[in-house]
Amino acid sequence: MMKRLFSALVVLISLPAAVLAASGRQPAPPGAFKDAPPQYTRFSTPELMRGFLALAFGSDLSFGTASHGIRRFDHPIRATVIAGGSVDRTAAMQSVVEEYAAKIPNLHLSLAPAATSADIEVRLIDEKDFRPALRIVFGANVTRTLVARTDPQCITYVKSGTDGAIVHAVSFIIVDKGDAVFLDCSFHELLHAFGLSNHDQRNPWTTLNQHRTVGYMSVYDRSLLTLLYDPRLRPGMNSAQARAALPDLIRDLGLAGSDK
Repeated sequence: MMKRLFSALVVLISLPAAVLAASGRQPAPPGAFKDAPPQYTRFSTPELMRGFLALAFGSDLSFGTASHGIRRFDHPIRATVIAGGSVDRTAAMQSVVEEYAAKIPNLHLSLAPAATSADIEVRLIDEKDFRPALRIVFGANVTRTLVARTDPQCITYVKSGTDGAIVHAVSFIIVDKGDAVFLDCSFHELLHAFGLSNHDQRNPWTTLNQHRTVGYMSVYDRSLLTLLYDPRLRPGMNSAQARAALPDLIRDLGLAGSDK
């Protein structure tokens, strides 16, 4: 039975408008859907800190006793893609997993066969089967709450211990609503599964802004996930501890001020 659910969070951190001045604007990378938005590739330390503190803490939708600290896996991660739906997107979803594995230092992510147990399950389904699948996992009452609060197109639930270490995650990804929805859900929901649990509707660069359809791994989100899985940030660390550590981490990892 699920002990924790983290899916849709809002933690808003206000910074002066002048700080929000990312640069290095570039077209969407190869593999993005047609008309995908461009991305910025250079960010300041405050811009990266703002995103991390907003997206790695809290939850706008949680069940059980939520951890107030950083949540992430503390061991190598095995992810499996469970095929389903009327459009075969298994290979495309596996490619998204492999992109995260290749680009995020210290994530230690690998694909597991669908028939084996894994830390992250990615379940591919048609839109008509989405709510029935939620009712199976969450029950009717929780599903009604989820739909009323967020009206989701895709969703991830994450089970974690009180120490912040993630135990298991399951993502539901809709496959029959076109490339834009599929790709946006794929990159978005894996960010949640790895531990960037929140949303921030005021952040113009992250995939975890529900007012944006991005559909690729942005430089900004890649930087945040790189920070989250640096061994100097540990599961359970509170926001004050993370805030103190982030400037040195961003400097040491070379994440601010240059294209990545």
